[in-house]
Amino acid sequence: MTGTGSVTRGGPVPSEPYDVIVVGAGVVGCAVARELARFPLRTAVVEAAADVGEGTSKANTAILHTGFDAVPGSLEARLVRDGHRRLAAYAAETGIPVERLGALLVAWDEEQRAALPALAAKAERNGYHRARIVGAAELYAREPRLGPGALGALHVPDESVICPWTTTLAYATQAVRAGVDLHLGCRVEAVRPARAGHGWHEVATGRGVLRARHLVNAAGLYADELDRHLGHRDFTVRPRRGQLIVFDAFARGLVQHILLPVPTALGKGVLVSPTVHGKVLLGPTAEDLDDKGATGTTAEGLAFLREHGRRILPELLDEEVTAVYAGLRAATEEGDYRIACHAEQRYVTVGGIRSTGLTASLAIGAHVVGLLREAGLETGTARELPKVRMPNVGEAFPRPYLDAELIAADPAYGTIVCPCERVTRGEIRDALAAVIPPASLDGLRRRTRARAGRCQGSVCGAAVRALFEEARP
Repeated sequence: MTGTGSVTRGGPVPSEPYDVIVVGAGVVGCAVARELARFPLRTAVVEAAADVGEGTSKANTAILHTGFDAVPGSLEARLVRDGHRRLAAYAAETGIPVERLGALLVAWDEEQRAALPALAAKAERNGYHRARIVGAAELYAREPRLGPGALGALHVPDESVICPWTTTLAYATQAVRAGVDLHLGCRVEAVRPARAGHGWHEVATGRGVLRARHLVNAAGLYADELDRHLGHRDFTVRPRRGQLIVFDAFARGLVQHILLPVPTALGKGVLVSPTVHGKVLLGPTAEDLDDKGATGTTAEGLAFLREHGRRILPELLDEEVTAVYAGLRAATEEGDYRIACHAEQRYVTVGGIRSTGLTASLAIGAHVVGLLREAGLETGTARELPKVRMPNVGEAFPRPYLDAELIAADPAYGTIVCPCERVTRGEIRDALAAVIPPASLDGLRRRTRARAGRCQGSVCGAAVRALFEEARP
């Protein structure tokens, strides 16, 4: 299939069958769709929410991982390592903001310091050869505002921060421009599997029935439930909530690296990290829950984060908080990704993708298409995808309000609507007219940063809402 695909948020779904349907428009589902878009196939993405990246993908720690600390030999380790290479190149090509800050795994006691050589050796086994142990003197030279008592650290110079919202949107935009249909607000209610060797998968949604020869389950928190429709009980998703605190831009000068704890048997722990949007992130918690909709923050969770933050970076707690939020990770009973090909059903499950899924996403996409080929998908010859260039929302890169030539050509880029984040009328206009426009003010915020600053929209909210409403059909 060639030409531009469609983006729908209502009305009946098409009756014509697809070669492949991908369920889920998070970062992984959109990466799979983008990879499929390289081939002359009829492909659709089906998403329950009204926008891409509305689930787990919008609420993570936004780190582009090297994979230095993955379990050696695991599928996750391989895909994160490959994904880091792919996504770093893709971000440079498409304008996704990335800052290579490096990470420091800080040892706060003798037991943690004794664990650093094993972590360095683990990085070597994962093919990452630039990690090195630094003593307290170098650690404090690099991070002078670090709390007292740190004994040393493992320095990982290639860990980076990235914009997760722009990444998902870039994948989806490129896929749609290459011919993929994106059905938003289209919740899957049931699946009638294809009979072995022939027939169609029938995907019943709230907007009608879609048919496809091959099916990809990238449903995130609900991947296990969709798996049950196909007759599989290989894993169970138990959501793991991560609460986070975002500190205002005035805190950005306090920290230069991603500050990570030395991991323990209980998890990777609480980090402090700059963001590409010029703020500082503290979190996450790690709370195993039963409710897949429990994305609220709690007083206990935020108090827990502040206690850890006070030790890591004491001055951070004196800064203003811009926002708090929580995301759910698709944890399963195993520590690795749960990607499986059921060739006889022409069906691939992509389950158990946790926070490293952002980094691994492009590699997961390529891996899944390989599995679909094993299940009989004839992809045809690959072709070049249409080029995309995403609007810059990163603070370390030129923003429109600073571009005199751009403003001279179009004064809308010199008209600031959101003073806190310096978002212009031109940027909001472009987002509202994009291939995949936002379905809500929150979607507009993720695309432009409007209403994401210290006032949280109390100054610009009415003006932003008016522009949003004017653009709605």
